[in-house]
Amino acid sequence: MQNTAAPSQPDITAYMRRLGQAARVAAVQIGNATTAEKNAALEAIAQSLLDNAANILAANEKDLRAATRDPRNPLSAAMVERLTLTPERITAMADGCRQVAQLPDLIGEITDMTYQPNGLHIGKMRVPLGVIGIIYESRPNVTMDAAILCLKAGNAAILRGGSEAIHSNLAIAAALHSGLQPTGLPSAVVQLVDTTERAAVGALIQMPEYVDIVVPRGGKGLIERISREASVPVLRHLDGVCHVYIDADADCAKAIEVAYNAKARRYGICGAMETLLVAEAVAEAVLPELSRRYFARGIELRGCDKSRNLVARMKAATEEDWRTEYLDAILAVRVVHGLQQAIDHINEYGSHHTDSIITENLAHSREFLRRVDSSSVMVNASTQFADGFEYGLGAEIGISTDKLHARGPVGLQGLTCQKYIVLGDGHIRP
Repeated sequence: MQNTAAPSQPDITAYMRRLGQAARVAAVQIGNATTAEKNAALEAIAQSLLDNAANILAANEKDLRAATRDPRNPLSAAMVERLTLTPERITAMADGCRQVAQLPDLIGEITDMTYQPNGLHIGKMRVPLGVIGIIYESRPNVTMDAAILCLKAGNAAILRGGSEAIHSNLAIAAALHSGLQPTGLPSAVVQLVDTTERAAVGALIQMPEYVDIVVPRGGKGLIERISREASVPVLRHLDGVCHVYIDADADCAKAIEVAYNAKARRYGICGAMETLLVAEAVAEAVLPELSRRYFARGIELRGCDKSRNLVARMKAATEEDWRTEYLDAILAVRVVHGLQQAIDHINEYGSHHTDSIITENLAHSREFLRRVDSSSVMVNASTQFADGFEYGLGAEIGISTDKLHARGPVGLQGLTCQKYIVLGDGHIRP
């Protein structure tokens, strides 16, 4: 099922403007929808996903075949993993719909009411952003995550997924619209750009009259392009060069388990650890065992000289390794003097995404929390918890590394803004 027929000739700008016009109208309708109406739509979408699981999996199989067919441009194993849908992942998407339905509806919420000496009551009301353009790569589940969060937050969404997931995204969008149909909400509340032409992205980010904010979610090149070319405000999700630092006062058994999970659970997500930092006081106690487990999993290690003295099989790291988001079975390893050098390394080489310290020292944990300049900072926890579901947000659009509007996993609140409300009783200003 397609939203608006893509043009037979590549008149992409006209096509995108039609989507924008429809989204602007739909944004008014969804912005005025009641909580009950939105929740009923989310429940219907969840059921439609499950009912159409076979179609979605068949479409995903087409994308997977295409991903491995072209030897000139093969996707990495990590990207193929991100692209892959399973019955369990479709069930998780449906569960996400229902979880978002259960979240409080923020729209219309009034906070910070104050009484002024002149008798005015002044506060803030939470309202939708309007029309949100979301540009993403590879992971087709983002189609559903983005759609349901925008819907619950009272926004219309224009979604542009990557060409490698086009069949999967179209099938998910068809299931979504099938669920929406009996609810009375307009189908243009969520529109999927059904052309893979790159010009569609350029048009989407140059329509401030129709699009209120753009959220790019993908590789560094995509984010940089959107940030450079957009005339629409951008909520950026940059690369995830995430760190785990094993402190001198760490519980070594705990540290090994957390550091292994932070890398090995899944490689292709932005919360995967890309650099392991180990205090030299405990390096001999943890690195050999951790390395054994990493090697058994097929993970390549690239380390500093001190790391390689402890693990001979480790390859030499370059300066570029400290800055790289691998999204693959590769891990950079560095032995540091202690907390100060670990913090310095993270703030110099990290991407301000997610970083964790493993320690039993309360003072060290507090210093790490205060001084590491990232959107999520953790103590004794795997960086792979940097996820909207795990934060209780129901789902997420992405993880913002910006400092304006929203930072960290962007859930419902990040897809809204506030306006001031002033309550008077015939007040005039002298």
